[in-house]
Amino acid sequence: MKGARIDPADETPAQEAARLRAEIARHDRLYYVEAAPEISDQEYDRLVKRLESLEAAHPELITPDSPTQRVGGQPIEGFRTVAHSVPMLSIENTYSPEEIREWDARIRRALNPGETVRYVVELKIDGVAVSLRYEAGLLVVGATRGDGYHGDDITHNVRTIEEIPLRLADTPPALLEVRGEVFMDNAELTRINDLRRQAGEPLFANPRNATAGSLKLLDPRLCAQRRLRFAAHGLGAVSELNRQTYWEVLGDLKAWGVPIMPHAARYDTIDAVIDHAARWDQQRNELPFQIDGLVIKVDDLRQRERLGNRAKSPRWAIAYKYAAEQAVTRVVNIIVQVGKTGKLTPVAELEPVQLAGTTVRRATLHNADEIARKDVRIGDTVVVQKAGEIIPQVVRVETASRTGREKRFHFPKSCPSCGAPVERLEGEVDSRCSNPPSECPAQLKEWIRYYASRNAMDIEGLGEKLIDQLVDQGLVASLADLYRLRQEDLESLVLTTTVRDDGKTIVRTLGPKNAQNLLAGLEASKSRPLDRFLSGLAIRHVGTRIAELLAERFRTLEELRTARLEELEATPGLGPVVSQSVYRFFHDPTHIRQIDELLAVGVRPTPVQALARSGLPLAGQTFVITGTLPTLSRAQAEALIKQAGGKVTGSVSKATNYLVVGEDPGSKLEKARALGIQTIDEAGLRALLASTAT
Repeated sequence: MKGARIDPADETPAQEAARLRAEIARHDRLYYVEAAPEISDQEYDRLVKRLESLEAAHPELITPDSPTQRVGGQPIEGFRTVAHSVPMLSIENTYSPEEIREWDARIRRALNPGETVRYVVELKIDGVAVSLRYEAGLLVVGATRGDGYHGDDITHNVRTIEEIPLRLADTPPALLEVRGEVFMDNAELTRINDLRRQAGEPLFANPRNATAGSLKLLDPRLCAQRRLRFAAHGLGAVSELNRQTYWEVLGDLKAWGVPIMPHAARYDTIDAVIDHAARWDQQRNELPFQIDGLVIKVDDLRQRERLGNRAKSPRWAIAYKYAAEQAVTRVVNIIVQVGKTGKLTPVAELEPVQLAGTTVRRATLHNADEIARKDVRIGDTVVVQKAGEIIPQVVRVETASRTGREKRFHFPKSCPSCGAPVERLEGEVDSRCSNPPSECPAQLKEWIRYYASRNAMDIEGLGEKLIDQLVDQGLVASLADLYRLRQEDLESLVLTTTVRDDGKTIVRTLGPKNAQNLLAGLEASKSRPLDRFLSGLAIRHVGTRIAELLAERFRTLEELRTARLEELEATPGLGPVVSQSVYRFFHDPTHIRQIDELLAVGVRPTPVQALARSGLPLAGQTFVITGTLPTLSRAQAEALIKQAGGKVTGSVSKATNYLVVGEDPGSKLEKARALGIQTIDEAGLRALLASTAT
């Protein structure tokens, strides 16, 4: 039957390999591009190792796009691509002392009998790998690892990191590439997430995600507001290096003013290395930053040369990954939270338990299917761990501990906030409140938080506590009501409540000055750019990027409101699902009334300035790329097109001018042929670029 799922036990090797490639590619995208991982590193490594074993047994299954044939993720869109002079390879992972001993044995077998081997051990900080290029002692380029051979130019952001010297001290080599990790302290993540929570913005899952998101920012002023850190863990290209050991190199880096990995140590035996790893497994939660293991490296640089590299990783280094910390606790209750678009998310309330240095009281259960799959019941004893080291999740239920008094959780059929029927559309995993946000208090609060956030209308002073009070006291029942607030409505709202040591409660209200500031912030928000306004409307499937595309294509709110479905579908980057969602939103009577009310109170979104492409040779041309190109990565091809003024989108539509076709193209080729869109290969793309450049 079409669309039926194949039981993994019945898969052929080719089917399993294809499924694994697709699954790994999805997790790569979540990790490297979207910074929103769903599985642990250990689970990811299991997927890759299974694929490697399949391809080893069946070499004919190896494809050019297999994750086993590349080093890392694709460079992020929107940045100039930088070629690494020396590839930034990944490091093989191990998870047990026995695997470390096996690696040590391989090292010694590859070297001369009886040869002395020393190891340097460094903390494996959970951050983003970067390369810093210094010429004549000056920082000239900072780049992400990207795919290991090409990364993103993030010089504008690395310059904002105080620990990275702009000029090296002492007498460094004329050319020096420093490899290291950009990361964020736990306290800084807490500070940023507090601000994002107040603004109604999504929280970062862990310090690594926050770091990746910060380095993706195009505005260095925003990156500078996040106190990123840096520590070196090696070198790339270097013009001259009169050193015999890595330990000496670390001394040089410190002399040049480059911070190195804290707590680095050198040992003569693998037993001492394993003891060191065990100590840090116990002490890692005392560090101010997150680590997920240690990196063990051969110290002697000449031995490294003799040991060499594999396709993806050096033979002379290995990572020892710590297992994700888990704890056992009990599910006290299961509640359901309602989001800004009506999505219902079940949350397990737990008996407090210490996990990875913090007290965990709640864990997400994602959706009704997840509860059923894991058979989580109220009263169950469960194992919890922190996904990505931060967000708690239920790993499994200890069914052997059941007493018979546990209660099954029945997903609500009506919204816990407003009582409206709960609906679940065909093909979706999420259940939603059927009421619009204006008629559901929980939705309305979340919607206002998002509307007021920095990514949307940026209403300064409108925090979480104030929004709760405004809705609960009936002062705000719609977005338009925000602009009807008066100073006397605001002055008595509670900002903070503090209980002193003597038991006296001190209540601090908003007061006249803060009330005036909030009203000024609301007034200023009336003329925000159209894309920010569209973001704030919380249209399903419309985030900041889609909002930018809509604002650039339609220019004014009125033009977008009256757009036909075909016009939306022809907008590059939207696709049918997003287009239909936008079309339904602007033709829904409730949303029409809400927007009319906003306009009536003076909200006037300003047109977004279109990108200046007119002077470039491919201006006005839209490209889609499918399949694997012979010599260009997808990121490189996209960069060439964009540099010439063209646009690159992910889906074929009537607005597409060219489909660039590589090996193993997907369904995009069939759709392009059906629409009569011109197809070209890599050679055709290069010819097009060459002809337009003359």
